[in-house]
Amino acid sequence: MIGIRLCGAAGEVTGSGYVVQGPRSQVLVDFGVFQGGSGSRERSRGFGPVDPRRVNAAILTHAHVDHSGRLPLLAAQGWRGPLFATHATLALTPILLEDVARLDAEWVAKLNRTRARKGEGPLESIYLPADVGKLHSNCRKLNYGQHTRVAEGMTIRLLEAGHIMGSASVELTVVDGVRSRVIVFSGDVGPRGVPILRDPEPPSAADLVFLESTYGGRERPPQAETVEAFKQVLEHAARHAERVIIPAFAVGRVQLVLYYLAEAVREGRLPRDFPIYLDSPMAAKATAVLAGHPEVLDIEAAQLAQQGQFALDLKSLRIAGTSQESQALNHGDHPCVILSASGMCEGGRVVHHLRHNLWKRNVHVVLVGHMAHGTLGRELAEGAAEVRIFGEQVIVRATVHRLDGFSAHAGHPGLVEWLAGVAPSRPRVVLTHGENPAREALAGAIASRYGLAAECPAIDDVIELD
Repeated sequence: MIGIRLCGAAGEVTGSGYVVQGPRSQVLVDFGVFQGGSGSRERSRGFGPVDPRRVNAAILTHAHVDHSGRLPLLAAQGWRGPLFATHATLALTPILLEDVARLDAEWVAKLNRTRARKGEGPLESIYLPADVGKLHSNCRKLNYGQHTRVAEGMTIRLLEAGHIMGSASVELTVVDGVRSRVIVFSGDVGPRGVPILRDPEPPSAADLVFLESTYGGRERPPQAETVEAFKQVLEHAARHAERVIIPAFAVGRVQLVLYYLAEAVREGRLPRDFPIYLDSPMAAKATAVLAGHPEVLDIEAAQLAQQGQFALDLKSLRIAGTSQESQALNHGDHPCVILSASGMCEGGRVVHHLRHNLWKRNVHVVLVGHMAHGTLGRELAEGAAEVRIFGEQVIVRATVHRLDGFSAHAGHPGLVEWLAGVAPSRPRVVLTHGENPAREALAGAIASRYGLAAECPAIDDVIELD
């Protein structure tokens, strides 16, 4: 008997994680934090069904914290098992996870001052940067396509997912008595034909598939249409001396936006001297890591990296390295582009920029990715007239642009097509990492095209393979 228990991302798009119990060992596939909605921080501090004493190994599909962010909790409890992922993922995760620890420590310190005034005891940080180091002390860097034993009776093979650098789908083979059962975890599946990254490589056979459903029921706008809309915003801002704020994930989205900013400059649609600020030290580090891993790049980007030109030819790009430099961007009202994390506007420096600029009419806010339910980004995407930031009501006078075509997730047709190679083997299909309307729409499409009845379980449910 093989059982897979869901640790999150069932009916929602964050907190991904699966406990796979085989006949002789147990592995954990992803273990991410929850983002958005009340109680997300508290939920992210919990292990749920995961007992670190029983986990033989961990496998990580990619570095985004909604897939990786709870893994250091294991290390904080003394777990020293192996962590398997691609080379690029293991280069990125320390950057992202140390940032989680830092931001949480700042939040806890502020909250504890309030608790002390009420006579309440202090709370502890989710984990420490040292725990991130402990987690990575036993890393196993894997190449795509490499068959690797991860625990007794379990082997994996990683396939390109095309989502962010180093992202992978996991093909897990579990020996169950005299049989071998293949379980595929899609991770986050990227779109085909976008710059920088390679296209996803779907699986060809499986007994059970866990498929993400972030954009179920929604078709991505054509890439060219999205890019044109983005460049029109830039042109308008430059012509009218306005400010553009772009919340973006530090890994993946920032690099894609920089690519198109550079293209707009080369085309003359954005003046070469128009100030562009990258206000995310983490994104700057991630961009440097990307240039050092040509194995994750498409042909064009790999050639640029080999020629030393992956700095994206932005003469006007300035890095806001310190918090003082970040704060200075809001001391004036000069026209510029500010590209900052976090992508869903739930933390980091971009929240300060929104607080200082949302109430102004000469500001554009460009949302370039999926915004989970309960996040500030989701409120803006849905046209909120005012929002609450740091306990203060802020009226929204800025123009908000929602450009879904920049998302690193495949749209509804891409997710359906991703199953084409594996569908003839008639696997069970389980939809996760999506809100319920998205899962239901995708399940309907899968039933219509392949005759497969996709399941939509809840958190803590167990999917069993006899």
